[in-house]
Amino acid sequence: MTQATKAVELKWLKLNPSAKMPAAQTSGAACFDLCATIEGGEMTVNPGEVTLIPTGLAVEIPNGYEMQVRARSGLSAKAGFALVNGIGTIDCDYRGELKIIGIVLGKNPLTIKTGDRIAQALISPVLQVTHTLAEKISETERAAGGFGSTGVST
Repeated sequence: MTQATKAVELKWLKLNPSAKMPAAQTSGAACFDLCATIEGGEMTVNPGEVTLIPTGLAVEIPNGYEMQVRARSGLSAKAGFALVNGIGTIDCDYRGELKIIGIVLGKNPLTIKTGDRIAQALISPVLQVTHTLAEKISETERAAGGFGSTGVST
């Protein structure tokens, strides 16, 4: 049995007439693609260079949600393109242009053209939290072990 999901409406504003609307590429895709909108039509990102890649779009995300921006697997595997911050978060109250913070980890420069799909994004609910100062927190088997404390082998 499949669980019905409610669609979340995103309102998009084109800041550049060349900007392309985001789109999922298949009916089962978890993410929708974001495309570059480059002044002059293209840009080159050199290996090790951190750059902001404009999309030419702003978005209105409903309260209670965030947009998570991720690398596209094909571009990562073929060109070594990654997002500097791993997964970027766009908060629901941000109204500026969406820009992708990218880096080329491969050996060759990457040329990005207007219309190229450079990242993917999804919408995720955000839980509000409260913060409480405690004198003690519960103990666990792991305790403060981290950074490889459980080993490598199974």
